[in-house]
Amino acid sequence: MSNRRVVFVVGSGRSGTSTMSGTLQTLGLHVPQPEVVADSTNPKGFGEPQWVVDLHQELLGRSGVQVSDARPRAWLEAGKLSADHATRERVISWLESQFAAGGDELVIKDPRAAWFMGLWRASAERCDATSSFVTMLRPPTEVVGSKKKYYDQRQGDVTRTAAWVNMMLHTERATRGEARRFVRYADLLADWTQPVFALGEAFDLHSVKTAMAGDIAQVHKFIDPSLRRVTLTWDDVEVPASLRDLAEETWQTLDGLATEGGDTAEAHAHSDQLRVAYDEMYADAEAFAHSTTLAARREGSIATRRELEAAGATRPGPAPAGRRADRVPHAVRAMVPESARRGLRKALNRQRGRED
Repeated sequence: MSNRRVVFVVGSGRSGTSTMSGTLQTLGLHVPQPEVVADSTNPKGFGEPQWVVDLHQELLGRSGVQVSDARPRAWLEAGKLSADHATRERVISWLESQFAAGGDELVIKDPRAAWFMGLWRASAERCDATSSFVTMLRPPTEVVGSKKKYYDQRQGDVTRTAAWVNMMLHTERATRGEARRFVRYADLLADWTQPVFALGEAFDLHSVKTAMAGDIAQVHKFIDPSLRRVTLTWDDVEVPASLRDLAEETWQTLDGLATEGGDTAEAHAHSDQLRVAYDEMYADAEAFAHSTTLAARREGSIATRRELEAAGATRPGPAPAGRRADRVPHAVRAMVPESARRGLRKALNRQRGRED
């Protein structure tokens, strides 16, 4: 039996995933190098392999999915790439190189990994490695508040809360039946030894089970409870009551999974019910917002035409739709931003479809 192990640290960003990854690394598991460089949002470091982050960014771009995507169907779009043979071979080759460089026990952490767990699980199996999953848990109000403080301000409380529900419920479903544990961020900060050594036993991690006193002392220095810098309640998060209630019920269900003996069939069934309820809620929201979506598309088409006019392009006469872009001189087309050119091509394709 192979001694190879891959521990995937998953869950929403700003939930303590970096702290867990850094703790396992300090105890001897290998975080593939180079790592994402620490910054003010995570001064202790991210514990993320740069190669993994770059791969996930590429795959998200190819599938049209955001890091924090609230759409239930985003899982289908991202999942299509998990079965891509060429992508899987890249991951297998990379994993083999990391086992050769860092030993038999790896820890891979990136919040984006949740979108591609099928890819990683299958690739690890091809490398004769056992996969296990640690899902970090933090109240949604604190996650939303932390993201609001440190990340892109264009997303509001509603979108962030919805994305958290979508991410966490599907992460629970995707790891079901696997070797997994749920760990509360608050428990990790209060006394890391209990959840982490329990992981070592559950996942048969030699590095954790044989940790020396010096390693343990280093973890005590690494974990800083003051880094839990955002503590909010629902009074601080502006979301509709229906979404608030669903998010809170999701949190209570996931929190129960972190309790010893709480990962039960009944909890799984409840999680499934919540996921269906969220899908229905999101579908209703899309239906309500349909007119807004159409208006945004019209505004985008108008903006594209204005950008072209500002660049000196004029609309051709009666040329066929498929030839209109060719009438614009190349030098002028080159002046138009790529985003505008993409918008124009989409507009022309729609027009061509109407004329055909």
